Amino acid sequence: MYDDNISTATEKMDKTVNVTRKELATLRAGRANPQILDRILVDYYGTPTPINQLGNISSPEPRMLVINLWETKMIGEVEKAIQKSDIGINPSNDGKVIRLIVPELTEERRKDLVKQVRKLSEEGKVAIRSIRRDTMEQIKKLKKDGEITEDDQKDAESELQKVTDEHIKDLDKIAAEKEKEIMAV
Repeated sequence: MYDDNISTATEKMDKTVNVTRKELATLRAGRANPQILDRILVDYYGTPTPINQLGNISSPEPRMLVINLWETKMIGEVEKAIQKSDIGINPSNDGKVIRLIVPELTEERRKDLVKQVRKLSEEGKVAIRSIRRDTMEQIKKLKKDGEITEDDQKDAESELQKVTDEHIKDLDKIAAEKEKEIMAV
């Protein structure tokens, strides 16, 4: 009876971990990573469109990204969108491709990024705890309505806590890896 609630909660927690992982991937960590451009949207004929849908993004060198657009007349729009974003990289183009040179991170910038990683990780944990709280309320309602016994309620709550702890541990691990990546000189 309560298995549905726990499997639904597990799915939601999995999604939360994946969203947090994607958010962390967009943070710049000293070397060129095409995912830092994922959040940047370009006005493509009135439609906000991600850069990776307008051309190929490659990393020919560890600290360089090259954007090869399918429509070269979009170069100006893409450059404007990159400049407006918060990634802190100035684009340059030769009329055919856009080059992004990823500067070395200063110690201060690294510390700021680590704070950002911790903030995103904490937001993910808060979301997971919120899912746990909602599911606990559903389980208590099942008990109150007489659909499950008190033993079932206790089993469900301990199983839910186990799932929650695993997901929070996953978030901690992902955040620690990202912090290590950022602090590596």
